[in-house]
Amino acid sequence: MRSSDISEVKFQPTRFREGYNVLEVDAFLDVAENALREWEAGRAGQLLSDDVIKQSFSATRFRDGYDQDQVDDFLNKVMFALRGYEKNTTKY
Repeated sequence: MRSSDISEVKFQPTRFREGYNVLEVDAFLDVAENALREWEAGRAGQLLSDDVIKQSFSATRFRDGYDQDQVDDFLNKVMFALRGYEKNTTKY
């Protein structure tokens, strides 16, 4: 998982079933992309794997949202990527 993967992701829209709020997901993905970019540059990012685990989004129904399973699966990939960077960081 690279920061560029985040800008390329497309989620299936939902309308008549529950989904995640599009604006909230997009805003969080911006934060995740910036954090991964920082890690890729050798600097600790502002977002940690635990932050991804704790993240929640408002549910939508009868209006556009993102497919929850797709978002959750993608965020798992982001979480594991961040965890890999964190694991390779030595704290003294």
